[in-house]
Amino acid sequence: MLGTSINPIKPPSSSASWNCYYCSCETRMATLLSSTSSFDYYNHSLHFLFSPSKLHCPRILVSKLPGLRFRVSSPSKSRVFCESKTQEGQIRRCSPLLEEASLPSNGALASDEWKAVPDIWRSSAEKHGDRVAVLDPYHDPPSTMTYKQLEQEILDFTEGLRVIGVNPEEKVALFADNSCRWLVADQGIMAMGAINVVRGSRSAVEELLHIYNHSESVGLVVDNPEFFNRLAGTFSSKATMRFLVLLWGEKACLSSGETHGVPIFSYKEIIELGRESRVAHIDSHDARQGCKYEIIGSDDIATIVYTSGTTGNPKGVMLTHKNLLHQIENLWDVVPTEAGDRFLSMLPTWHVYERACEYFTFTHGIEQVYTTVRNLKDDLRHYQPQYLISVPLVYETLYRGIQKQISTSSTIRKLISVSFIKVSLAYMEFKRIYEGLYLTRNTEQPSYLASLLDCLWARIIAAILWPLHVLAKKLVYQKIHSAIGISKAGINGGGSLPMHLDKFFEAIGVTVQNGYGLTESSPVVACRRPYCNVIGSIGHPIQHTEFKVVDSETGEVLPPGTRGIVKVRGPQVMKGYYKNPLATKQALDEDGWLDTGDIGWIAPHHLAGRSRRCGGVIVLEGRAKDTIVLSSGENVEPLEIEEAAMRSSLIQQIVVVGQDQRRLAAIIVPNKDEVLQAAKVSSIVDPDAVDLGRDKMTSLLYEELSKWTSECSFQVGPILVVDEPFTIDSGLMTPTMKIRRDQVVAKYKEEIANLYK
Repeated sequence: MLGTSINPIKPPSSSASWNCYYCSCETRMATLLSSTSSFDYYNHSLHFLFSPSKLHCPRILVSKLPGLRFRVSSPSKSRVFCESKTQEGQIRRCSPLLEEASLPSNGALASDEWKAVPDIWRSSAEKHGDRVAVLDPYHDPPSTMTYKQLEQEILDFTEGLRVIGVNPEEKVALFADNSCRWLVADQGIMAMGAINVVRGSRSAVEELLHIYNHSESVGLVVDNPEFFNRLAGTFSSKATMRFLVLLWGEKACLSSGETHGVPIFSYKEIIELGRESRVAHIDSHDARQGCKYEIIGSDDIATIVYTSGTTGNPKGVMLTHKNLLHQIENLWDVVPTEAGDRFLSMLPTWHVYERACEYFTFTHGIEQVYTTVRNLKDDLRHYQPQYLISVPLVYETLYRGIQKQISTSSTIRKLISVSFIKVSLAYMEFKRIYEGLYLTRNTEQPSYLASLLDCLWARIIAAILWPLHVLAKKLVYQKIHSAIGISKAGINGGGSLPMHLDKFFEAIGVTVQNGYGLTESSPVVACRRPYCNVIGSIGHPIQHTEFKVVDSETGEVLPPGTRGIVKVRGPQVMKGYYKNPLATKQALDEDGWLDTGDIGWIAPHHLAGRSRRCGGVIVLEGRAKDTIVLSSGENVEPLEIEEAAMRSSLIQQIVVVGQDQRRLAAIIVPNKDEVLQAAKVSSIVDPDAVDLGRDKMTSLLYEELSKWTSECSFQVGPILVVDEPFTIDSGLMTPTMKIRRDQVVAKYKEEIANLYK
């Protein structure tokens, strides 16, 4: 054990503030010192005892010595200095509504309006205080928090960060996955005026290192010790950390030797530090009056979200409090949720789509249940959520599960189910016609008489089919509903919803509202409304948002019904890319229009007829950068072909390729169990076969692909069958489960070349 003595220090005055003090090292590594063996004002000495081998992982205790701050030289020297300090002149940046109890009593800085995102918690705690806000059953320990408890936890975490030395406008990396503690950490960082830099634990280590260093983060908040152990070797040598916070797990599980000189805090320690400091601050009138308070501005940066784009290095999108507050204040028109509604959270919570939706729903008193992909099926049945916010792959998975259950049932049940679904699909088709929700690009106005007859005919046919549709609800769809919940709506975002999924869920009575947005727009810019759910579209723009479609070459604004590049403008559009003015200039023009890079068109307005309620909805047809240009000069949008192919139960994943080639090709990941079953049904293999040869599998998949894509504008030639699925862990999918085309093409470059020989 090593003892260090400190020279005489004048005892702090009674007016000095109560602080928990942190250490600042000459190596820029901060270390909190914990156990004090003695403090004697009479012999003016203060002793600290600590083990050098444990310096990287100290216990965290609040100093009971007001006005003292400890400064440590490099660990090898083990020199400790102590100086007196009061809070006079200390800057505290606050969310004015959330921290109103801590502000000066004169009320000059108080506000009844949301100025920053964390202000929402004060309002929610007042309206829904004892209602359950979050349920997190899969972490250890399982957690349940009411709105009052959640607000207090956020306040404690906020103050805990101040205690360990985090300053306003500094960046703090938050690398973790869905949990209630992620939410507390996210809001705690924001509430003290710092900027969180977010990412999930499934990202590659090098990508996380790039994000950490590029963002100039000063500290790291991670999910658990196991995750940090994966980062430790790289981060310890290539990143500078002032502190490390573990949201879950024990510090003892960290790899030894990888965090030397970096103070480590558990989640509970941060909460305890913050709670004690808050009590001392609120109880001390002098402490409150001695601080210099600043209010977080709505134009201040709240978070930097690095794009999970399908190409290139991620860019840091700077989103302000104003950007996110726009989403919070304007999404109710899309999702008219009520207090007590239950949501399932399973998307990456750091992704701005899930994140903005969570912020919004919490302002209306909902109950959020954290789940995982593995537990989603069981949790849908158990919790019966009113809403599910998710991406196309999840709805595709639900669809395939339903189809598989139908296909494996008895012959009679299978026949009844398939027949009922066909009837319901037809019924909904005619229903859309007489309701005026039939999407079209045709700009010609239909005659009033023709429209009247068209709608009348559709009503008659729908009336004939209606009794069978009602019977199907009772005999078939009711069982599906009890298995998946989603009694009000599923909200789709993060990618295009294939038409066959759109129509299927509509037919069985599960409302799916397709929306659209980008990280750069916080993200939602358009979404289908419950009262105007136009199948095949992304709906109308949300409030205060403008759309236009321009020619890709001339920039000329195109009329409704004409395809072009989609641009958007509104208060939710980002401030820019962090430290990347060139990319910002390319994405945002001088008038604030954001180039989405998507191809689409705006539905024309019709005064009458089957499309009379579709005017102004937005339709997307793919990414401009995904367009394949054949050697013939023809442009192909691969999304159309891929969506058609994904209707087959034999095809798990597909990427269409063919840039600068004579014809298209495709890379297919097969659903091997379904392929083998289809081969047995077709007598390609024996009924007791357990495997299918590669040539037979390729032939069968080619026939299946041709069948499902026969009505597409272009046909696929040769195919490459691969065994390894495209996953997030392999780097072939983004965290929001979109396929990274460039990575897939790069990985199979040689095999693709062989297809064209």
